[in-house]
Amino acid sequence: MPRRGENIYKRKDGRWEGRYIRSRSTAGKAIYGYVYARTYKEAKEKLNGRLSTQNESSVKDSNHVMCEFFQPIALNWFDSIKGQIKESTSNKYWNILNSYVLPAFGEKELKEITYDCINESCNQLLISGGKKGQGLSPKTVSDILSLLRNILQYALQQGKTLSCDARSIHVKRHMKELRVLSTSEQQQLCEYLQSNLNSYNIGILLCLFTGLRVGEICALRWEDISISDKIIHVHHTMQRIQNHNAKGPKTRIVITTPKSACSIRVIPIPDELIEMLVLYQKTTSGYFLSNSEQKYVEPRIMQSHFKKVLKESAVAPANYHALRHTFATRCIELGFDIKSLSEILGHASVNITMNRYVHPSLELKKENMQKLSSLLAVK
Repeated sequence: MPRRGENIYKRKDGRWEGRYIRSRSTAGKAIYGYVYARTYKEAKEKLNGRLSTQNESSVKDSNHVMCEFFQPIALNWFDSIKGQIKESTSNKYWNILNSYVLPAFGEKELKEITYDCINESCNQLLISGGKKGQGLSPKTVSDILSLLRNILQYALQQGKTLSCDARSIHVKRHMKELRVLSTSEQQQLCEYLQSNLNSYNIGILLCLFTGLRVGEICALRWEDISISDKIIHVHHTMQRIQNHNAKGPKTRIVITTPKSACSIRVIPIPDELIEMLVLYQKTTSGYFLSNSEQKYVEPRIMQSHFKKVLKESAVAPANYHALRHTFATRCIELGFDIKSLSEILGHASVNITMNRYVHPSLELKKENMQKLSSLLAVK
């Protein structure tokens, strides 16, 4: 068990962390170093080993050149950018930094962070990373690597010398097949929703026929909907983020502008949905899903409700984002202009729409292939 004064603590992710003073700044401020381990005993051994070998060479090498450690540079980088990014993005970066980047590279000098060192770390994360050691997804490791590149680029801008800037290292990502409702499933779902109209179910229909994200429908207010012009103005999103205030709850809801400037957009509303909105509308202001100025419906409530709806309508399980994928796919099948669809979805480029969200059905593929039949016709 840890004793007071040892500076060994158990982290929320289950690992043990040992802290020691590695050096001091020119102003005399302590610069801490950290060791990480899966058990208290292992953390103590690592910490004792680090303390026993710590000497003047940790500050100056044999040529009396100042050693540059990764951790203070990484923390300075974070301090320099956190005021320029959204709070949710700042939270994401901080979690990646503390959970993966600092444990792997925090104690290393910049010159020790080589191509092989970074590559080996990425492979280890893919194979055995994560709380349960089951390995992280290629996307997560790619996000970790991207953050590491940003820190190393910052180090270069500060005049530091690197062994590797990680730009030549890439994680091969496999695009997971996304769930799209078939036409029969969509019809089945729509019949259930229309037979059981309420605020949540109209919200699901809006997402299915406009491509709204779950955070966008939760943040949508009646002021954002123009019944006369038949349009929706999308300029807010809602999400739950981690709260780093130790005294408060672990998470909290934030309402911010969407993920990118392109996501601030105007979406036309189909006539059938306009009729439903007219019948349902009880106020001209407040949150759409709750018809209230103060009370809102958060994303995980909508996601939970959607699972229940799928079960009751006898449609196979799908996550909420499948509504957006289905919308894009149906639009392509109906011959939508790709540029218009891309803008409705709020994408930065047409390529994102084509590569990520458009999934031609087997029926459409068969229909297109049949167009070749005329070339075989005997005259």
